[in-house]
Amino acid sequence: MKLHELRDNPGATKPRTRVGRGPGSGKGKTAGRGIKGQKSRSGVAIKGFEGGQMPLYQRLPKRGFNKPGRKRYAIVNLGLIQKFIDAKKLDAKKPITEDVLVESGLVRRKEDGVRILAKGAFKAKVDLTVTGASRAAIEAVEKAGGKLNVTVPAAAE
Repeated sequence: MKLHELRDNPGATKPRTRVGRGPGSGKGKTAGRGIKGQKSRSGVAIKGFEGGQMPLYQRLPKRGFNKPGRKRYAIVNLGLIQKFIDAKKLDAKKPITEDVLVESGLVRRKEDGVRILAKGAFKAKVDLTVTGASRAAIEAVEKAGGKLNVTVPAAAE
């Protein structure tokens, strides 16, 4: 087979319909747009128009607010950290930072930082350094004999 012998599969491509080119074409005169009316004219885009009835998106109530500059944290529970330490995916003897959590696969991406929550049993003596932590999580780590350092993210300064 040579480059000039390449062909598309039969029926894979169809020629473009040329509208408004006489009665013999089957799409002459009104070009398949019907007779008169707003939609037969050019330059008409009626998205969400419901024939004069109040459109659905205007009938539904507006609720809530999304703060444009809000911070999103990757959330990790202490129970999961313990599970990763038990599975030898995290080394409890070395300091555990956000980057170490990402490398181990516990956190997919840091986003604006990692926040630790106290759900689950925790018994490892570790040195954790993260962006945020709940009060209960800090107490749980200290009770296990470890240390939880909370850093202020650079963007918040």
